[in-house]
Amino acid sequence: MDNTDQRAATRRAVLRLGAVGATAIVTIRPALAQSAASVLNCEIPVPDSAGRGKYVAADGSLVRAGTAGSFAPPARPLKGEDVKAALGGRSLPGVDPQASRAYTNYIRRLQHGQSGFTCYASLQMPGR
Repeated sequence: MDNTDQRAATRRAVLRLGAVGATAIVTIRPALAQSAASVLNCEIPVPDSAGRGKYVAADGSLVRAGTAGSFAPPARPLKGEDVKAALGGRSLPGVDPQASRAYTNYIRRLQHGQSGFTCYASLQMPGR
């Protein structure tokens, strides 16, 4: 092979690599967009099933139903999108500001193994 043939072969190899790279980018970007959307659609039950029947105190701890200064749990799990906004300082939709703070405090206390923890952890990822 002379120099011209080697350069042409190298150019073809680089073009093939570029085509593979472009395909990978086109394939990965929709997957990332889909995963970001699914994170915002995840749900966090307040409280989780282990705390069923309990109310949420202002600090996010679970207390007996009817405890003074506590809040009844929301009627349904909270959506990731709403939780993300609440963690940023907004109130949860349809919830008074004090209850919203109590619920977000509860969510901040979630630990591995509790329902909603994976959703909460995903919301903390950069770019979400």
